Amino acid sequence: MASKKIIAEKQEQVKDILDKVNKSKGVVLVDYRGMASTATSDLRSDMRKENIEYKVLKNRLVLRAFKEAGYNDFDKILEGPTAIAFGYDDPTAPARIFKKHAKDGIPAFKAGIVEGKVMDAAAIEEVASIPSKEVLVAQLLGMLTMPLRGLAVALDQIAQKKA
Repeated sequence: MASKKIIAEKQEQVKDILDKVNKSKGVVLVDYRGMASTATSDLRSDMRKENIEYKVLKNRLVLRAFKEAGYNDFDKILEGPTAIAFGYDDPTAPARIFKKHAKDGIPAFKAGIVEGKVMDAAAIEEVASIPSKEVLVAQLLGMLTMPLRGLAVALDQIAQKKA
């Protein structure tokens, strides 16, 4: 029978995972089997740059934390080796970074939670293709300023013809 100390430690770990889930904008779970240690170190470095916490945690503890957070769809997903990334700033960043570092399908997406919505591996794969917020803002600004540039060029050409 587990001692009270071990039970208290596990309860604390579940609480810690629950806090991370609640603070995260994006959570991604992957099967990391077969990933080289050098690739893992590069992955961890890129994760830190984006304010993403990358952990390998016990599946049972993660499952308990998810259930406490109201996510009940992870029983089958949390089997076998699972790494988890908690993205605190950009909801798409964990998926993008995993995809950037994937070689031959390793790590393989299992599932995730993006802004409170549970997503399967295919949906997380799609999320991974969404550019960062900064890139999207730059693209939007470019699209918005394009008509003004065209107008400025046209007015300049009219002014040159009259001169």
